Amino acid sequence: MPFDLSELRRALLALNASIALTTPGRIRAAAVAAVVRAAPDGAEVLLIRRAEDERDPWSGHMALPGGHHDAGDADLVATALRETREEVGLTLDRETEWIGSLSRARVHSGRPDFEILPLVFAVARDVELRPNPREVKAIVWAKLDHLLLPAAHTSVAYPSVAAADGQRLPAFDVQGHVVWGLTYRILSDLLAVWGRAAPR
Repeated sequence: MPFDLSELRRALLALNASIALTTPGRIRAAAVAAVVRAAPDGAEVLLIRRAEDERDPWSGHMALPGGHHDAGDADLVATALRETREEVGLTLDRETEWIGSLSRARVHSGRPDFEILPLVFAVARDVELRPNPREVKAIVWAKLDHLLLPAAHTSVAYPSVAAADGQRLPAFDVQGHVVWGLTYRILSDLLAVWGRAAPR
């Protein structure tokens, strides 16, 4: 029987009392959608592989759907909804499918810093995804319980000129795709909540 995602909603409640949905004001803001669906053996989260684009500092990386806040977005939930619709063709319901948020993450990318708010959505319906080929190269559903296993953990060489010093970063191996950096951090936060919600 599929896991009841209402348990995940309850586990997120304790985190959400101090998380604001407005933009931070002093720096640029962004939002990503951690879209979770029930599966017979637990739950899965939607990941995308970004399209190759030399103008994109995260070209080809594994990520969650999302992007920068636009002036027309009422708040960061609206940003996540819009970006998910644009990138993978999935229209999420704010009232029934948004179940909570994770902690904001600051991004230092060599450009002006910005903050990302990860928002968690639970879908209990069949969804048809239509990836935008200009932005998304592939779609992967990652099993949350698998990400908790040692077999899913790997590392990646730090991608910079200084990589010769052998520095490596923690990462997940998801069906042959390496998930590292900011997405790794957000998934780790999600897994900490999932660990409190999922029955053992």
